[in-house]
Amino acid sequence: MAIAREVASVTKLGVEVAIVVGGGNIFRGASWAGCSGLDRSSADYIGMLATAMNAIFLQATMESIGIPTRVQTAFRMSEVAEPYIRRRAVTHLEKGRVVIFAAGIGNPFFTTDTAAALRCAEINAEVVLKATNVDGVYDADLRHNPNARLLETEVS
Repeated sequence: MAIAREVASVTKLGVEVAIVVGGGNIFRGASWAGCSGLDRSSADYIGMLATAMNAIFLQATMESIGIPTRVQTAFRMSEVAEPYIRRRAVTHLEKGRVVIFAAGIGNPFFTTDTAAALRCAEINAEVVLKATNVDGVYDADLRHNPNARLLETEVS
């Protein structure tokens, strides 16, 4: 609900908002690869499904406070979300709807950070905000590599 309220306050200013959700709170594919015979691709697909669960939950929360929202997924889940179609996403944004992107880019071995950068470029977003448990983008996972370096170069 806190996230929904924060997004609502921004949309009320007339800002178009698109969100890429992760699923690490439910399942983190890279962490499970190799466990019990689970290959990396399968683990990543399960992680993508976790992002869809979070997207549907966020959508329900946002709509409960009156914020029109659409979920678009990188692979088909037509009973619960729209497929990702760039032009449709842009139209939703122009109509004042929040668009929540789920299932990453639909391919294993790519993080939701990759999805965020890609969707940002595709919809011509002006700003990307990263709301995670770390303070930026690193060259390695901070939980596994204490020597990970913060990437300070702006990408344009």
